[in-house]
Amino acid sequence: MSVTSLKPNIDHWQERVDMAAAFRWTERLNMHEAVANHFSLAVNEDGTQFIMNPNQMHFARIRASDLLLLDANDPDTMRKPGAPDPTAWGLHGSIHRKCPHARCVMHVHSIFATVLASLADSNLPPIDQNTATFFNRYVIDDEFGGLAFESEGERCATMLQDPKKKVMIMGNHGVLVIGNNAADAFNRLYYFERAAETYVRALQTGRPLRVLSDEIAEKTAQELDDYPGQAEAHLREIKAVLDAEGSDYAT
Repeated sequence: MSVTSLKPNIDHWQERVDMAAAFRWTERLNMHEAVANHFSLAVNEDGTQFIMNPNQMHFARIRASDLLLLDANDPDTMRKPGAPDPTAWGLHGSIHRKCPHARCVMHVHSIFATVLASLADSNLPPIDQNTATFFNRYVIDDEFGGLAFESEGERCATMLQDPKKKVMIMGNHGVLVIGNNAADAFNRLYYFERAAETYVRALQTGRPLRVLSDEIAEKTAQELDDYPGQAEAHLREIKAVLDAEGSDYAT
């Protein structure tokens, strides 16, 4: 029997399982950072209630049943037992309050995305299919103000009002992606890191870049936006690998 079929009596179970798989795979790809970084997923209609990883728990150990259920409109959240990481609350709580289209929010300091975020020009030119995926679909935050407590989180949330902009390159910080669900957001996170790596490695050659035209870059991005089922298949296969290994992520 697949471990994903073992369903404890906890609300939003399938969403929890999907998120737990995303945490485990993010760690496997070395896109995590110690016990920092955080993912959240809205579970009610207006997006203000969401599940998120516990405070300072390693991604490699997170199980579906470990995820916190939080209310972005609850001012007492940080005073309750088992409160989330304060920067996670500041950033994700603000986004879920202000951006109902941001159903899933994933924030990491993955290496190549953070290198890109550390450049004076953090734009990602379309030099291949992966980089073209993000053409006109990201925003760059040039106003890093320290750790993402409440005020910094509110400021970041104001930059994500346009539903077309699904990636925030957080200058001097890392990257944040949004999606319709865990599969959509994780797939975007994965491909953004791949795209950033391609660009950084291309820069390292010191040779001129072969940059796509805006027309072809937009056409490619739109074709990938409309490509059927890729994100769902990606997460399904990740869960299949974890299940075959006997992982406890779905418990």
